[in-house]
Amino acid sequence: MQTAFSPAQLADPAIAEAEAVLRKCVHCGFCTATCPTYVLLGDERDSPRGRITLIKEMLERYRPPSAEVVRHVDRCLSCLSCMTTCPSGVDYRRLVDTARARIEAGFRRPAGERLLRRLLARVLPNPTLFRLALIGALGVRPLGRVLPGRLGAMARLAPGRIPARSPVDRPQSFPAEGTRRMRVALLSGCAQPVLAPGINETTVRVLTRHGCEVVVARGMGCCGALVHHLGLTAAARRQAIANVAAWMGEIDALDAIVINASGCGSMVKDYGHLLQGDPEWGAPAARIAALARDVSEVLAELSLAPVPGPRPVVAYHAPCSLQHGQGLREAPKALITDLGYPVRDIPEGHLCCGSAGTYNLLQPALARRLAGRKAENIARTGAEVVAAGNIGCIVQIAAAADLPVVHPVALVDWATGGPPPPELAAGAGGGRS
Repeated sequence: MQTAFSPAQLADPAIAEAEAVLRKCVHCGFCTATCPTYVLLGDERDSPRGRITLIKEMLERYRPPSAEVVRHVDRCLSCLSCMTTCPSGVDYRRLVDTARARIEAGFRRPAGERLLRRLLARVLPNPTLFRLALIGALGVRPLGRVLPGRLGAMARLAPGRIPARSPVDRPQSFPAEGTRRMRVALLSGCAQPVLAPGINETTVRVLTRHGCEVVVARGMGCCGALVHHLGLTAAARRQAIANVAAWMGEIDALDAIVINASGCGSMVKDYGHLLQGDPEWGAPAARIAALARDVSEVLAELSLAPVPGPRPVVAYHAPCSLQHGQGLREAPKALITDLGYPVRDIPEGHLCCGSAGTYNLLQPALARRLAGRKAENIARTGAEVVAAGNIGCIVQIAAAADLPVVHPVALVDWATGGPPPPELAAGAGGGRS
């Protein structure tokens, strides 16, 4: 693709990076077949190729973003399926991140939308505020089917009960059982400890059982992905720096930083890019990013010994941030397959479930269509349980599908001597083998 940026524009590192991305695009259209919004809407402007053209024009003209550009960029899930498909290696992630930052800086949204986005950016990364918000939502949850738009989406996604705080998420160290094989830091996350604290508890149990000392570092918090996808780059950098600082205090004794929410994993693995050029934090961020591993990557290196027991049929949902963002497509599925679970692929497995961070709150109509499509495809597998390695996907799919949804680490725990997942405990003896 030809570009027409001036030398003055190219002096901006973000514009220079965007131009390099744009020049790789040959408008072949392969991305349209795997883009969820194009599949649903059939609008070229809601495909990666169309958005690339809109973003190019916005950046070249150096004008405030138009309502048309904002509408179609906002509809992008950042699922990055287009990057997996693209034969030219177009780094669409960089381009859409730059566009979102420009939109946030230069476009004035309606007052209600500005308020909602500010609330999401303030509340969701803070477990205490998020817990209070969910407690408040309990009263309106029954109205989820009748409330309109985003209010209805938030009410429908609110859990029916709020789990108690887990002691696992406090700063501490969990010793390895037997001979220590690894020492790892665990990212506790922000939304996950509130919505599903059992995921971190199970992760610690599995890792320590298999010889890993697990550290929850003091000062560690939200990874920054949520605000980054809202275009709040400065806030994302602040959150990233806080985590880098927390982990640098442990780094000389760490073998890995384990992340069990793939959306967070994609973000932490990108800290080197996010903080590049920062004279103080650029180099430490690159070191942290190099240590970041999805929990499935670490478990694959351990000698997992399965125990006899029921093995329900599993429909494996590969989160976009795992299969497209991190390029981990087969290894997580192989992990549970090797432990004896019959695993079935979900048709259209490359398509997003519609969670995508805050997407299911900001674009509820499209998110519900994607969730319904995912639920229909899951039903075709004949599985008894869905496994998904990202808290957003778990919440989104559980609200749409008729099957229990668990994190793969819960299945690993069960198959190696731990308790059955609570979602399956009532029928733990009835799985097909």
